Amino acid sequence: MGQPAERESGERAAEEGARFELPPGQRLQKGWPVTHYGPVPKFRPERWEFRVFGATVDGDKHCWNHEKFTALPYRSVVADLHCVTKFSMLGAEWGGIPARTLLELAPPAPDVTHVMVWAEYGFSSNLRLADFASERTLFATHKDGELLTAEHGFPLRLVVPHLYAWKGPKWVRGVEYMTADRRGFWEERGYHNVGDPWKEQRYSYQEEPGEGPEL
Repeated sequence: MGQPAERESGERAAEEGARFELPPGQRLQKGWPVTHYGPVPKFRPERWEFRVFGATVDGDKHCWNHEKFTALPYRSVVADLHCVTKFSMLGAEWGGIPARTLLELAPPAPDVTHVMVWAEYGFSSNLRLADFASERTLFATHKDGELLTAEHGFPLRLVVPHLYAWKGPKWVRGVEYMTADRRGFWEERGYHNVGDPWKEQRYSYQEEPGEGPEL
């Protein structure tokens, strides 16, 4: 049996190797390309509101203005970002409010199975509740210690590291709790309903039975 220092060195090497492993079909990207559909919205802090609604446990809608939302407990997560257009950005440090914090402050009803994340201009993306509740899912306000730029989603974007990046919209404004799955914007337009990059779930024609509602 190796010495503790040797084992720790081997574990660190294994962790580094895993960190820089790319999902199938992806390429390493230097920098952070801007990709989105539609115009960049103008941030008006006095009008900004974050809502949690739908099948909440108490039946009420829960709202935060920008000052109160950004005062919620802050956490950092080091995670990769995998775009369905086949670039991957590795090892970014994301900072913001964990999705689990919202689930604690505004609990879903027991029969909730999915959420719809809503963003500016009516853009949406659906997620299984388990994906949304992951300890690494984050409503990001910062990347690598700096505020997000408007082009990258300021004041708020969702980061779901284990899914393709389109499942984490920019310019997020709220979350709807759902008791049945419903496709979001890109999922209605031919993207996979789940979006796991390690399974290369890019398009709806790849879906297996049970992975999404009928188109």
